[in-house]
Amino acid sequence: MKITNFRLYSVKPRWLFLAIETDEGITGWGEPVIEGRSHSVAAAVEELMAYLIGKDPRHINDHWQTMYRGGFYRGGPILMSAIAGIDQALWDIKGKVLGQPVYELLGGKLRDKMKTYSWVGGDDPAEETEHIQTLVERGWDTFKLNGCGRLKMIDNHRAVDRVVERIASIRENFGSAVDFGLDFHGRVSVPMAKVLLRELEPYRPLFVEEPVLAEQAEQYAALSQSTSIVLAAGERMFSRFEFKRVFEDGGIGIIQPDLSHAGGITECMKIASMAEAYDVALAPHCPLGPVALAACLAVDFVSHNAVLQEQSMGIHYNQGAEVLDYVVNKEDFAIENGYIKPLDKPGLGVIIDEDFMQEMAEQGCDWKNPIWRHDDGTIAEW
Repeated sequence: MKITNFRLYSVKPRWLFLAIETDEGITGWGEPVIEGRSHSVAAAVEELMAYLIGKDPRHINDHWQTMYRGGFYRGGPILMSAIAGIDQALWDIKGKVLGQPVYELLGGKLRDKMKTYSWVGGDDPAEETEHIQTLVERGWDTFKLNGCGRLKMIDNHRAVDRVVERIASIRENFGSAVDFGLDFHGRVSVPMAKVLLRELEPYRPLFVEEPVLAEQAEQYAALSQSTSIVLAAGERMFSRFEFKRVFEDGGIGIIQPDLSHAGGITECMKIASMAEAYDVALAPHCPLGPVALAACLAVDFVSHNAVLQEQSMGIHYNQGAEVLDYVVNKEDFAIENGYIKPLDKPGLGVIIDEDFMQEMAEQGCDWKNPIWRHDDGTIAEW
């Protein structure tokens, strides 16, 4: 079996899909993307695929190591995302060749269903309460929402009060019937993180994600010692070599590698195992499409420390297309009472609607994240 060709599709809402074709008619799918930098990742995929054309797609470990180590410069979001999408597609091919789901190739599932959570968008307490109520009526009990909007490096007590009042209103309206994580989204400086974490403790969030930027990862341990809230991070970390420093320093209770950013299934299996050795939970980051979600689930179903799976069905970031718009076997992605079952078709378990994919690719997509500024004109973290 040989790789003969590949196709890239840049599509709404902000995704990049990769199809790798073989001489035996089997096609594997991946999602190599950095949101807002899809064209840069596409260029990296094209460079890497020049090596893979003519190779046997089943030699995944060798291909991964060659893509990673074969270039003098390595790592970082663009190259690791390109490798991630290719890796997903190679696993998809291998599973289809052997007639098995990818999780069977990884040793077999150790759970029957995986807990997921739903995003709650907006910054207005009334809207958030209404959105949560709607989702509760559909069977959800676990959510994630942005912890705050833009925040200055040292902000005033009014800004802190606005954050606290939002979160307090959720607990007031729903009590202990729901769990929710808060995403600081890297918008919070180290000094303000200490303040917010302490103020938010009474409302018992399930976790706080990216309490500070990954560039400040050395602060995780100190922040953890100052709060009882579980800290989560990892969506902007791209290899086991970055995660190992966080594990050694301590402070993070949940790691969130992204299967489309951190080297794909091959690398994230290693990251998950490293986390288990440090008694750290796994909750893969996934505000992306169906192939990325399927890759996450393949790892979740074989990882004992997997506790939560993010998924982007109905997420407020999705404009112009939804996750299941690209999928033929929509029923396999059904979520019941917050749980999803294993995708049991061969490979990653996703049957892509290629006609719809082509139609959306013709429209194109050039999504960029918003640019925020503080009232003094300085750039703010989005």
